[in-house]
Amino acid sequence: MPAATRHPDLCLHPAVAAALAGGAPVVALESTIISHGMPWPQNAETALRVQAEVRAAGAVPATTAVIDGRLCAGLDDGQIERLARAGSTTPKASRRDLPVLVAQGRSGTTTVAATMITAAAAGIRVFATGGIGGVHRGAAQTMDISADLLELARTPVAVVCAGAKSILDLPLTLEVLETHGVPVLGYRTDELPAFFCRSSGLKLDARLDNPADIAAVMRAQWNGSLGGGGLLVCNPIPEAHALPRAVVDAAIDTALAEAAQQGIAGKAVTPFLLARVNALTGGNSLAANVELVLDNARLAAAIAVADAALAMGNGR
Repeated sequence: MPAATRHPDLCLHPAVAAALAGGAPVVALESTIISHGMPWPQNAETALRVQAEVRAAGAVPATTAVIDGRLCAGLDDGQIERLARAGSTTPKASRRDLPVLVAQGRSGTTTVAATMITAAAAGIRVFATGGIGGVHRGAAQTMDISADLLELARTPVAVVCAGAKSILDLPLTLEVLETHGVPVLGYRTDELPAFFCRSSGLKLDARLDNPADIAAVMRAQWNGSLGGGGLLVCNPIPEAHALPRAVVDAAIDTALAEAAQQGIAGKAVTPFLLARVNALTGGNSLAANVELVLDNARLAAAIAVADAALAMGNGR
């Protein structure tokens, strides 16, 4: 039975519904990058480019959002433009926000956590994003830890990313993922990528060098007795677009000091820091962000294609 008939608050784009019904590969995409990650019109252009990359790699894109109280897996161009033009006036939606938005018939753009929820409800197994949220610096005092990490512990979706955003406390982020039993896989890397930078100096326990091997880990995680939640696939930003670590670290330090001076906290922290880092790097970080998202989309599509092939080979 199609997922749309099982979940009263889920709406599937026709192309996504057809792909899922036929066992074709589908890749979920988040929409917070549209409303809070980039300015108009670059946000809309990037969202459409990411979808095109997924299609070119043989999968069907399913950009997710809450639209008028429905969890949508797959947006048309008009809906993407609507979110892009509205920008930050459309709220970011994580797990805690979904019930209110659904009950009130409102719209929201999906974070990593909310995209995982929507993807799992639809039956989509692979999701591409830029970087996940994590443990914020100073979390020992603030307890500011992204819901993305807890969602990875509970929801069976493979998240392809360029590591955690480099504005975060990366060692503690890895510790929380380990505590919650989330497999963290390095794609052709032995280290956790640091979003704009290819390396963080933090070693990973598992390296896999082709999409089929990642798809095999997904099936081991979910199809047997392991009963696992999500898993994280860390794909370093392409070398041609990576930023020097010293430049990024200096920009982050300045941005963090400015955020503290201005009393910026909670959901406002990440978009503020990313915007300031972009300004402090002369726009280079935004360009890098676009390139890493496109590369993650290509890898996610390759993993989804491999996963669909394994499912067909197993007759399920």
